[in-house]
Amino acid sequence: MENVVLVVHLILALSLIGVVLLQRSEGGGLGMGGGGGGVVSGRAAATALGKVTWGLAIAFICTSIALTIIAAEQSAGSSVIDRLTDAPTPAPAAPSLPDLGGSLLPPTPGEATPIVPSAE
Repeated sequence: MENVVLVVHLILALSLIGVVLLQRSEGGGLGMGGGGGGVVSGRAAATALGKVTWGLAIAFICTSIALTIIAAEQSAGSSVIDRLTDAPTPAPAAPSLPDLGGSLLPPTPGEATPIVPSAE
């Protein structure tokens, strides 16, 4: 279900970008010129592209809310920190030491020192 909503969301986003780019500049923004049709009325007449833009924007917001709800249900109230503290920590592996034929510790007093044959 999440994948279907996500695909619809992406299609809506791309469509919304396309429709906004197709519209003609109404002027006034950042000092750029544009059409002077809305000077007297204060509000320009709603065009077909304007209505499509509003419809896509409302659908985009609805899919955004739906994706948020789906993600919240999947989290099931657990935090990432909770998952980290519940996970068992692996024991560190002991480093492997080469076998030198005897103990690496110095001999205790009264203990015989092992004789290691020389490599000739």
